[in-house]
Amino acid sequence: MTGIAYTGVPSAEELRACPGIPTPERRKKGRVAVIECVQEIPCNPCAAACPFHAISIPGEITALPRLDGELCTGCGRCVALCPGLAITLVDETYGEEEGAVDFPYEFLPLPAEGDTVDAVGRDGRTLCAARVVSVRRPEANDGTRVIRIAVPKRFLDDVKSIRRLARKEEEDAWTTK
Repeated sequence: MTGIAYTGVPSAEELRACPGIPTPERRKKGRVAVIECVQEIPCNPCAAACPFHAISIPGEITALPRLDGELCTGCGRCVALCPGLAITLVDETYGEEEGAVDFPYEFLPLPAEGDTVDAVGRDGRTLCAARVVSVRRPEANDGTRVIRIAVPKRFLDDVKSIRRLARKEEEDAWTTK
């Protein structure tokens, strides 16, 4: 069995049916939200956060959020406010060989701008090395940071976060063993 209910990771079928995924044509225009919300639960902070009305919850509050990619400016206000951490921003136009991914991050320590980190996919497996472009703390949330990383373009559809960095105490314990 596959899918979010069985493994905690959305299946390819669930992602294909997700109304929060921007079109390939929209992605070519610049930063845009990617909403991988596949569970029909009562939730709507993303729609309330969007000043451009690019995200809507049609009908009941349990409906999956819909993205109107043409209205989405890639501002990122929705990213840190999603309680399910289901929203990223993708920028295919970031560079010639690299794209950028913005994602919510709730761990300490934080990476620093310029650090090289391990980019991970939906299942937590390392996909590639990434360069930290920025670490932001939007005022509209309670401590969730939004990190932007640059990754090789071939990983843009799959990178969702970074491997958690070790705390100083953990590093000390590892080096003394």
